[in-house]
Amino acid sequence: MERLKASDFPQEVLKLFDGYVHGMLDRREFLDGATKYAVGGFTAAAMLEALRPNYAMAQQVAKNDPRIKAEYVSYASPQGTGTVKGYLVRPAKASGKLPAIVVIHENRGLNPHIEDITRRLALENYIAFAPDALTPLGGYPGEEEAAVKLFGTLDGPKRTEDLVAGANFVKTHAESNGRLGAVGFCFGGGICNLFATRMPDLLASVPYYGAQAPAADVPKIKAPLQIHYAGLDERINAGWPAYEAALKANNKYYEAYIYPNVNHGFNNDTTPRYDEAAAKLSWQRTLEFFAKHVRG
Repeated sequence: MERLKASDFPQEVLKLFDGYVHGMLDRREFLDGATKYAVGGFTAAAMLEALRPNYAMAQQVAKNDPRIKAEYVSYASPQGTGTVKGYLVRPAKASGKLPAIVVIHENRGLNPHIEDITRRLALENYIAFAPDALTPLGGYPGEEEAAVKLFGTLDGPKRTEDLVAGANFVKTHAESNGRLGAVGFCFGGGICNLFATRMPDLLASVPYYGAQAPAADVPKIKAPLQIHYAGLDERINAGWPAYEAALKANNKYYEAYIYPNVNHGFNNDTTPRYDEAAAKLSWQRTLEFFAKHVRG
């Protein structure tokens, strides 16, 4: 079956899907809204099914790739929920200690796509770690709709502390040299903005289409930021002008890229919202940013 693209869907349906995956619409509301855009056999239900992620098709680095060592580990989060699980990946033939990157998932926990991103970073010679904020509820449940519902029931402040503890876990890991960067997507992008205000020793933060930090917290930022936005993402982009004004007013180092005519989630290659050109360019920029600021 040929892979569908965002252009195969009416933009209004993509907006409805954005609301659906972020818990603002339930399944029935999505279907009711999408029905008016249905054409022929491409019903509202068919559109929803087509927009769901296909993890197997998009995987870039196999779980058993001999170039990496990957394992699930637990770490302590005393200010959060106690003990949290995460996915730790490093090069199989690392020589000496490596810089670390923490990878923060979207609003559905540690799914196969985020694990694949983590493996990709290990192949770039980092020790990469992706904590799972859904650990207190049993971890990623294997199905996106269920994951989003579970995610919405988490205790927000404890969830934040669990992720901060995850960043500190990989920073202080025995195989880490203590140099830390962060990358996150959607919810995780918002956490990367928050990390920049919370972690003075963070060396680089790369939020993808994430909620901005409050302007009042911007003076606390020490890390260079590389910020990626989707041009069609009206919901997230609405917060950018105020954030940029605060970054400028406080003389903070940032790079910001807005990719035209692409949707929220453009880097996620498991769904039709993926845009290959924007994803490749943004990832190249991400790797160059980490090489400059984290690898040092």
